Amino acid sequence: MKTKQIHTGKIIDEKEVIAVELTNDKGTLVSIYNYGTIISKFVVQNAKGEMQDIVLGFDNFDQYVSDEYLVNYPYLGAIIGRYANRIKNGKFSIDGVDYQLAKTNGEDCLHGGMKGFDKKIWDIVATSEEPNASVTFQYFSLDGEENFPGDLAVQLTFELTNNNELILTYQADTDEATPINLTHHSYFNLSPTLGQVTGHVHQMNASNYLEQDSNYVVTGKLIPVEGTYHDFRKGKIIGENWNTEEGYDQTYVLDKTYGELTLASKTSEANSGLTLSIYTTEPVAHLYTAKYLNVKNGKGNQDYNEFDAFCVETQHHPNGINLPQFPSTLLRPDEVYSQVTIYKVGT
Repeated sequence: MKTKQIHTGKIIDEKEVIAVELTNDKGTLVSIYNYGTIISKFVVQNAKGEMQDIVLGFDNFDQYVSDEYLVNYPYLGAIIGRYANRIKNGKFSIDGVDYQLAKTNGEDCLHGGMKGFDKKIWDIVATSEEPNASVTFQYFSLDGEENFPGDLAVQLTFELTNNNELILTYQADTDEATPINLTHHSYFNLSPTLGQVTGHVHQMNASNYLEQDSNYVVTGKLIPVEGTYHDFRKGKIIGENWNTEEGYDQTYVLDKTYGELTLASKTSEANSGLTLSIYTTEPVAHLYTAKYLNVKNGKGNQDYNEFDAFCVETQHHPNGINLPQFPSTLLRPDEVYSQVTIYKVGT
């Protein structure tokens, strides 16, 4: 097990951008920037014995902050916070006090506002090689950042095991009641030749999905997957009987006991023989098949286009701060926010 820091020399907000590489005894390599805790590489051995990178991204860090990329920004591989997904009208109330966030997606606030946790330099506070290669990042989000209340301290640990598990452990605390809903936004493609993920087989342990309005904002209504193209309970090809224009951009309520670490989804691809199993303590998973992906000159100068990846964003119910019937996304000073999500790769 090895942990290695690579200095880029690039300075953002008076701090250097550093990549931390985690390697296990099987040669699996995960590289994470302290900028947005971006997972830029996730290299594993496929069933043919070839080393294969299963996440979309760039070969050069500068591309992550280029104007060309940011104009149609898809959050490639980054953490999302303070609040993942959409908050209706960018509004919420806490204890009778109203808050207004920036409207970054039509009339709604998406993924934490104008400059979320994905565009921040995180401090590297710990690294280890025993028992597994790991790194812990920390970010202090000050009261009023993006108009969220309270100073929020967040730690995120990445740990790579010899079972090809990448374990993400999140913790946070606050000095004032604040909404929090964290997730990670890696774009996966398990094919050795990339291309659309329509042929991947996906299974999701969810009997219900969440109704959304015309701008993908969760309304509060649960809809059974039974008899719809949203039924992934037994596993099916992603492109089977789907909406060919939209693909999937939908939140699924996982069949589980709240807070337990359970299997959320399993995705496989025939040519590589790879499977990606995602476990989480979170209550929902948002499946996104990258309808709006439009990235030039990705790894190996490949362009990334619609449906060339899938994301499984484990989190609490989107817009949950406005929907009291759902598990709370309000963190108070006497509480600790915690969640675990595991990406396990197999063949």
